[in-house]
Amino acid sequence: MCKIMPPMAAGLVVFFFAVLFSAAAGGDAAVVEHTFVVNQVRMRHLCNDTLVTVVNGQFPGPALEATEGDTVVVHLVNQSPYGITIHWHGVKQRLTCWADGAGMITQCPIQPNTTFTYRFDVTGQEGTLWWHSHVSALRATLHGIIVIRPRSGSYPFPKPDVEVPVIIGEWWQRDLVKVDKNFSIGGSFDDNPAAIAINGKLGDLYNCSGVAEDNFVLDVEPGKTYMLRLVNAALFSEYYFKVAGHKLTVVGADANYLKPFTTDVVAVAAGETIDVLMVADAPPCRYYMAALANQPPVPDPQIPVFVSRGVVQYSNIPKDAKNCTEKSPLMPVMPDQHDTITTFYFHGNLTGLQPGGNPLLPQVRGRVDEHLFLTLGKGSMCTNNKTSCKRGGNPESFEVAYINNVSFHLPDTTAVLQARYYGGKLNGGRGAVPVQDLPSRPPRAFNFTDPALIPVVPGGKMEELEPTRKATMTRRFAYNATVEVVFQSTATMQSDSNPMHLHGHDFFVLAQGHGNYDAARDVRSYNLVDPPMKNTVQVPRLGWAAIRFVADNPGAWFLHCHFEFHMAMGMAAVFEVDNGPTLETTLPPPPSDLPKCTR
Repeated sequence: MCKIMPPMAAGLVVFFFAVLFSAAAGGDAAVVEHTFVVNQVRMRHLCNDTLVTVVNGQFPGPALEATEGDTVVVHLVNQSPYGITIHWHGVKQRLTCWADGAGMITQCPIQPNTTFTYRFDVTGQEGTLWWHSHVSALRATLHGIIVIRPRSGSYPFPKPDVEVPVIIGEWWQRDLVKVDKNFSIGGSFDDNPAAIAINGKLGDLYNCSGVAEDNFVLDVEPGKTYMLRLVNAALFSEYYFKVAGHKLTVVGADANYLKPFTTDVVAVAAGETIDVLMVADAPPCRYYMAALANQPPVPDPQIPVFVSRGVVQYSNIPKDAKNCTEKSPLMPVMPDQHDTITTFYFHGNLTGLQPGGNPLLPQVRGRVDEHLFLTLGKGSMCTNNKTSCKRGGNPESFEVAYINNVSFHLPDTTAVLQARYYGGKLNGGRGAVPVQDLPSRPPRAFNFTDPALIPVVPGGKMEELEPTRKATMTRRFAYNATVEVVFQSTATMQSDSNPMHLHGHDFFVLAQGHGNYDAARDVRSYNLVDPPMKNTVQVPRLGWAAIRFVADNPGAWFLHCHFEFHMAMGMAAVFEVDNGPTLETTLPPPPSDLPKCTR
């Protein structure tokens, strides 16, 4: 049986897990019940008291631990001043789309001083997921880990002695609701987090008045194996993660097992989870674990370098180990902050655990019913709803993000799923933003990855490509359709990567590449033998990624970039999946306490 780690300091709860379910292995499914109270508390970091919105007074929030097949019940009590929803990121929500928690997609926000109960099963999934708010940028502080353990009590790799969540997040000292509004009208270079945190600890690289912030400390015993459950809960960046003096064996991602491989660096995209095994086999000492944000180089807009570190501390360090006791912990050599090649090769190494082991794989190898080619980029719209204006950075226009040159507009009056179930308009009133089908291809072809498109300057090469329109975009799929999506990152006004997340389904990641996707050439590179299953795919900078999934879960499912500024600026759409032919493949009615829209 695995041991559980001792708790951290009071007030900053860090959750450690042990596999304590061996006695119940093979037993009946259980009901895992929690009450989440959302309120505002003051927390002190960097010599400032900041009012933050959290669950149960904790940052990160409480962990959800379950066994495959269990039912999860979460009573959400909203005592904050904001409308709130909670999304259970990566939970497939089989026939429970009403519980997905995507604001204005599957439900209206839970209003202040009201409650709502989420109910869903965690069937057919094992591994690490997470939960977070899905209204505004509040997920920066409203998030926590989900751990789903195997019912058998065993893993397809040596059983770890200890399991440790490692949640990489951001510490903000700004009004997150205002930050989100700023993003929706083009963003601001001043809207950056103040620091990065590992399990809520900022680490000793941050100090105020000469007093360093606390490190997250992981106490280890020589020879034992530790499963680190990595979660990137940040709004802004992908992170590189390393532990000095130690190798990491990757065994899972997004609650799917992978063919194990060993590395000294892990790349965790925004929204992604990665499970790694670390053996405490270094000389007994103290070692830094570090998380470093990467970003594209100039001419992309630059944000500050964000890095945080915790400490791996061995027990029984010899008193005569002067190199250990008299010096700071050993720091790992991190990739360059502008290194986007390391993540490309890291994600390219991910493969499914067993060739042909997934029951959906034969179907996705066969006929593809729907092909989508989705370009991901930025453009501009005229202020004050004008039909024409100056662009190239002129204040007459503002930047938006798009898919296929359409910037997503959240519904105004009714959530997408409610409108589908009951009928009714998503956007009402005179001059309402239109509702339309997501285009299968961009409106025009050009060199999507031309670096000359990056600078936003008057008369620049990008200026004629900037005009973009707003719409609430949905795409409807027949039940059980096989869908292929090729995501193409672009150089339009920036060259960032794009961590694309699909609700309600896992998908097979078939291939990735740099440059412009060419079907005649690139289909030959598809891995149809042992592709990894994911819910979030890191679409490379100036590159592409191809996925396939089976639309077998009726409902309305949000597809969006997990960079908050991209999503708030409109890089999103909704995939609607029809009901199947039987009662068992038909979405049930909504729960009686489903929140009502107030706007």
